[in-house]
Amino acid sequence: MMHTLPLTVFAMLTAWLVPGLVLAQERPYEWGWGMHPMMWGAWGFGMMIMMILFWVLIIVAVVLGIRWLLGQGKEPRSDSALEILRQRYARGEIDKEEFEAKKQDLL
Repeated sequence: MMHTLPLTVFAMLTAWLVPGLVLAQERPYEWGWGMHPMMWGAWGFGMMIMMILFWVLIIVAVVLGIRWLLGQGKEPRSDSALEILRQRYARGEIDKEEFEAKKQDLL
């Protein structure tokens, strides 16, 4: 019984210390003002472009959504002068030649 206790303690210490020693770096990575090392690889630039594209699409979607919502309450604009001319022609106040001539003036 006495003989197995030190072996158990040794196994526990080994299981705890060895991964730390194996995974230890020569020096810790210094996070400073520089960019992440992956930034300079192809994946870094690709991810940066995808992130910029993502945010541009989000901003464009929000702007278009707001413009669409604001435009919902408005009636389509019609040319009131041309509408009055059509009504006068429909009532028979002017003939076709006069209607066409005034229509060309308005357009």
